[in-house]
Amino acid sequence: MMNAKAEAFKDDLAQQPWSLYLTQTRRLTVIELRRNLVSWRASWIYFLAFVPTLIIFIHLLFDSHPQSTMSDDSNVLAGIVQLYYIRLGIFFGCLGIFSRLIRGEMIERSLHFYLLAPVRREILLLSKFIAGSVSALLLFVTAIVADFVLMYAAYGPAGRAYILSATGLAQLEAYVAIAVLACLGYGAVFLLLSMMFRNPTPAAMLVLGWEAINPVMPSLLQKLSVASYLRHMMPVSIAGEGIFALLTVETEPVSGWVAALGLLMLTAVVLIYSCYRIRKLEIRYTTE
Repeated sequence: MMNAKAEAFKDDLAQQPWSLYLTQTRRLTVIELRRNLVSWRASWIYFLAFVPTLIIFIHLLFDSHPQSTMSDDSNVLAGIVQLYYIRLGIFFGCLGIFSRLIRGEMIERSLHFYLLAPVRREILLLSKFIAGSVSALLLFVTAIVADFVLMYAAYGPAGRAYILSATGLAQLEAYVAIAVLACLGYGAVFLLLSMMFRNPTPAAMLVLGWEAINPVMPSLLQKLSVASYLRHMMPVSIAGEGIFALLTVETEPVSGWVAALGLLMLTAVVLIYSCYRIRKLEIRYTTE
């Protein structure tokens, strides 16, 4: 019985028009990318991404940089990534990008044009997720790379040597991986919330609160947090002070690849459920 069902499932997969799905995904993604990146509405997200870059650039121009302070700047950079980008910048940037993909089009009364087109709803959802992810990655990964380069470029030859060293490149690779996974994880969550709630912002604030208290929760509940996975991938550990101490609670150590795999699995689960939700999505503009 199980073998018959498995064979039927394989036959169904083989009969799907995968080339058509890929073409539709590519074209929808391009359309959504233009709407996300080339828009005045995205200007505040550019600000979120690059305001630390501006501050670091001012620091480069006007402060002295003896080589003995390089380790201090490494801690500052780690704090910017861990306390600003993960907790605030990428969080709210992804909220702005991904919540608009579904709910924003409902408010503008344009989503029904997509739903009436001969495109599977799952393809539409995944295309929007890909476009939102690419938009977020272009902004935040570029900003973090610029932060890293500017922070150490101020030290002249010693800084450039560190950037190109194995230690420096490994640190940069870790920060880029953290930014990528944060954009994917938060993006999937906010895309789902935009389908579940008329106004996803209050739900997003609950998610922000959950991310803040998650380090002191039981280990099983910590697996339901994006930031909990990213915390294990930080190449430089920092100790928070005051209210920020709650965001840097030491938990049971997990290897970086296990944390990355766990976050990717969480993202996949959220996306699968989102595909299920969009199949049942109904638009009532009179109540929007």
